[in-house]
Amino acid sequence: MDTAVIRSEAQVVAQTAGTRTTGDGPLPGVGDPKTVAPRDARELSRQFFQRMAVLEEGTHEYQYARNTLIEMNMSLVRFAAGRFRGRGDDMEDIVQTGMIGLIKAIDRFELAREVEFTSFALPYIVGEIKRFFRDTTWAVHVPRRLQELRVELAKAREELASRLDREPTVAELATLMNISENEVIEAQIASNGYNSSSLDAALTGDGPEGGEAVLADFIGVEEDGLRLVEDFQSLAPLMAELSDRDRQIIHMRFVEEATQAEIGERLGCSQMHVSRLIKRIITRLREGMLGELGCA
Repeated sequence: MDTAVIRSEAQVVAQTAGTRTTGDGPLPGVGDPKTVAPRDARELSRQFFQRMAVLEEGTHEYQYARNTLIEMNMSLVRFAAGRFRGRGDDMEDIVQTGMIGLIKAIDRFELAREVEFTSFALPYIVGEIKRFFRDTTWAVHVPRRLQELRVELAKAREELASRLDREPTVAELATLMNISENEVIEAQIASNGYNSSSLDAALTGDGPEGGEAVLADFIGVEEDGLRLVEDFQSLAPLMAELSDRDRQIIHMRFVEEATQAEIGERLGCSQMHVSRLIKRIITRLREGMLGELGCA
């Protein structure tokens, strides 16, 4: 992750202290915005947002106001990042990722919303950090629904373990989470993809030739068919969400290998319309496989 760009945006400090003057009055001078207490930052932020609303974007005054707002509110990022302490990632990376959310919040905030900036900004900051974990910390590709289910499973296991004073069973987890036992097992299997060991990691015992053994020594050749298994697992729930007609079209085209004209005859529509239907269905499935379809 390139943090240099984030740092350069977030850590630009006004070169001169004192008061900046605009057409609508002076901006408060802040010598070192990072040292402003959160309580003071709240009122100062309101003043800076008022000025930004009438300043022309790109001017020195606008940049001064924006950069000061970023630095004054860095404590919000540290507060949000603290919730993710212990996840095994460098806190500096988490904070820098949260800064992206803070910058987005500043650029999109409007005083007319009549909400505190802190309340508006925190969801942006936390959302950016969660996206960072979701997109970068999984060792293998895992469908988004399983990534989210893994988090819920961890919470449920912790709650039941403290309540029962033992490791909960699959059935108990399924009851608490209101899902099937198969879904619990699926989430447990998916959790194995969160962390990985290097193929060069040393193992205890002797290697094949008496030297130090590494994990790669015990792994066979890559099986291309395994990639299809992963794709099938990701595609199955997406297929289940299709309408009966869409599934029928996919079956006729890719299982029965019927032509578009033949499909059109069976459905009572033109070959051109069938082509558009197939293109729409495939686009939806592709977007779902890439994790961009969400809950649609």
